[in-house]
Amino acid sequence: MMKFINVGFGNMIAAERVVALVSPDSAPMKRLVGEAREGGRVIDVTCGRRTRSIIITDSDHVILSATQPETIAGRLSDESEEEELDTEEEE
Repeated sequence: MMKFINVGFGNMIAAERVVALVSPDSAPMKRLVGEAREGGRVIDVTCGRRTRSIIITDSDHVILSATQPETIAGRLSDESEEEELDTEEEE
């Protein structure tokens, strides 16, 4: 079953597709976003607010979110903990 996490403003992404969750402040990340924008692989879910985190997926899409990376990481870890509990219950 596919698990989704909230990345802000009611937008959801598939948790198992996330490869990296990074801060947008460094020059390499800005360059990565620029290249992805040129390639049409950017998904902007900031609703006009400042980008606070960049999510990179296994399909090479770059998702821009206004939610702090720590918040999204917490939501991702909550999902993985739920999966572990589900696995233990099945055994």
